[in-house]
Amino acid sequence: MLSSARSSLSTRAGRCSWTRLDSTSSVSVVPESTFWMWPQGLCCGAWSRRTRRTSLPLTSALTMRYMGQGQKVLVTASRALLLAQWAWREGSVIRLWKAIHTAPVATMAFDPTSTLLATGGCDGAVRVWDIMRHYGTHHFRGSPGVVHLVAFHPDPARLLLFSSAADATIRMWSLQERSCLAMLTAHYSAVTSLTFSADGHTMLSSGRDKICIVWDLQSCQATKTVPVFESVEAAVTLPEEPAPELGVKSTGLHFLTAGDQGMLRVWEAASGQCVYTQPRLPGPGRELTHCALARAAGLLLSVTADHNLLLYEARSLQLQKQFAGYSEEVLDVRFLGPEDSHVVVASNSPCLKVFELQTSACQILHGHTDIVLALDVFRKGWLFASCAKDQSIRIWRMNKAGKVACVAQGSGHTHGVGTICCSRLKETFLVTGSQDCTVKLWPLPEALLSKSTVPDGGPVLLQAQATQRCHEKDINSVAVAPNDKLLATGSQDRTAKLWALPQCQLLGVFLGHRRGLWCVQFSPMDQVLATASADGTVKLWALQDFSCLKTFEGHDASVLKVAFVSRGTQLLSSGSDGLLKLWTIKNNECVRTLDAHEDKVWGLHCSRLDDHALTGASDSCVILWKDVTEVEQAEEQAKREEQVVKQQELDNLLQEKRYLRALGLAISLDRPHTVLTVIQAIRRDPEACEKLEATVFQLRRDQKEALLRFCVTWNTNSRHCHEAQAVLGVLLRHEAPEELLAYEGVRASLEALLPYTERHFQRLSRTLQAATFLDFLWHNMKLPTLPAAPPVPPSTL
Repeated sequence: MLSSARSSLSTRAGRCSWTRLDSTSSVSVVPESTFWMWPQGLCCGAWSRRTRRTSLPLTSALTMRYMGQGQKVLVTASRALLLAQWAWREGSVIRLWKAIHTAPVATMAFDPTSTLLATGGCDGAVRVWDIMRHYGTHHFRGSPGVVHLVAFHPDPARLLLFSSAADATIRMWSLQERSCLAMLTAHYSAVTSLTFSADGHTMLSSGRDKICIVWDLQSCQATKTVPVFESVEAAVTLPEEPAPELGVKSTGLHFLTAGDQGMLRVWEAASGQCVYTQPRLPGPGRELTHCALARAAGLLLSVTADHNLLLYEARSLQLQKQFAGYSEEVLDVRFLGPEDSHVVVASNSPCLKVFELQTSACQILHGHTDIVLALDVFRKGWLFASCAKDQSIRIWRMNKAGKVACVAQGSGHTHGVGTICCSRLKETFLVTGSQDCTVKLWPLPEALLSKSTVPDGGPVLLQAQATQRCHEKDINSVAVAPNDKLLATGSQDRTAKLWALPQCQLLGVFLGHRRGLWCVQFSPMDQVLATASADGTVKLWALQDFSCLKTFEGHDASVLKVAFVSRGTQLLSSGSDGLLKLWTIKNNECVRTLDAHEDKVWGLHCSRLDDHALTGASDSCVILWKDVTEVEQAEEQAKREEQVVKQQELDNLLQEKRYLRALGLAISLDRPHTVLTVIQAIRRDPEACEKLEATVFQLRRDQKEALLRFCVTWNTNSRHCHEAQAVLGVLLRHEAPEELLAYEGVRASLEALLPYTERHFQRLSRTLQAATFLDFLWHNMKLPTLPAAPPVPPSTL
């Protein structure tokens, strides 16, 4: 089951054995060289089915608009100084033309009618294009430096275009007069957005100089300057109607800002006062880089610095949906829920992403202040734990509605916490390992276990019950035994150790690896421990005498994760070479190598029923694998039964001398030898020639094509060449050359038939010559007359 139809996990009655794995879904995070267009029209990178996304090449600017009755136009500008118009649903370019700019295009915008496209380039030029008629209409020069912002006036009758460049000046261009009407100078830093009031008489500009300016477009003068005390990346004007949830009580001009403080704020333009401030969530990467209002849908979209997209209800700013963005390396993955209905992903980010498998809905969890390194899930699936470089651990709870909240946190390590493991029997404790070479045992308080919601007053504070220095170097992995009485640790010091819980008493040391250990794992069935090492091997150890039982060699690089599958009879390992390998423990055999990822596979987790697996790697992909072996076995069994039925039907048809149906059935089985048997049966008939011609002549064209392919196989054998030549003779006599040449693969078939046919004719010629010589000898032989036998006397009788 583990690949996009590359292999599968097999489960047999009474025992489970993984044989092949099949990829069903993938979480793909968008690399910066591509962007994904979704059927809903949203451009983002998020949890996805691979068949539902379309990859388009690297671009420096893009814009998309509706045209006419639901028709959408997507235009991209590349660093090759080309503009491309896409049929984005198919992922193909329908038009490509030169941007004429002498430097890459930095920004683009459509006019309200979606017929004109404005481009601003790094060469300081602004150009306008007619998308419908395919030609350039205007070329405006005069802006110093990069033109990073262009916007059309919302009233198409006014034909006004606004642009801003590196000098922080807003220029107003008239498309009708082909000139600059005004230069609006009030900002002291880059202007980041331009938005207009509903009547079109007022414009709002925002900038990184921490101010927003209200402009009167009739007089081209600034009427109000609003200090917002943050670098604003985007501002949008709100509908001029009361919105009590946002503090909008009057119908005057109000606008919303998004900036480096990571909060959406609503301002009243008349008074310059902030009437609403969104609560700020903890953690880095919360700065907002973009904001857009979809008035018809009543939704507000904001984009964070870590490339996450947040969709809010516009009137109340209630979060509706979240889309996870580009997160570089995926460091760990886990199934969540009692039925493994969700997955949690830890990537190169302080945030966790929780995805629902059925709907692909995403929830982004904030709490850690540095990169999350490892995850683990408690037995029931509702609680899971995370640890991070910020030297802390957190426990999260998912409710029945799928919402996740932090319920406990703890700190105590002096370095980053790189591994974590939860208790297996009951939700009573968890164990962490750190770069400070220590292991800590954290008991779960009763108050946490008795509540199903977030405790009052915030997360519960965890206290470590025991601390033990276990190794001389970083601890990379910890594992708790299925009975919660033993603890295994693996370290960069090339050793694994076994400890007794809860006192953390050392029981023994596993020695044998040549390099550091990345993973340790207890068997769910036997008293053995599996270790994965940077020396490219997986070893199996006995817990009683600490001896090495087996060594599995096959990875060309470090083995990063290992897991027992098939009820402890097989191992699944992942390495830094991007490969997954499936091992049978009994015979040390690697039964399958699965090439699915393109980089280090850091995360590996199997579902409770061993019918799914989850992998995450440095290629920014999380792949869900499904056990399809039972389905394949059922299909194979059905095929075998069908073959038996058809074989019996074929025998009956031959017995009844119904050669046409017999030949068609044999061809449908795609078995050349069975077809040969039918041809031989026809040729044994007293009227073989006529029946063979009548039978072949009534076949369909696809059946004749298959019969010609079978002739190629028969013709290679001198015992079967007569049947091949007989069929070939029928086809040549009754099919026109044009029809034969139209057969699929006929040229290759003829090329394969010619050499063997020539050889058969040469052999027949030699046989004919020998037979003629023998006949000549027979007719020219003169045998002497034999003497008559003497008569026998009657007395001797």
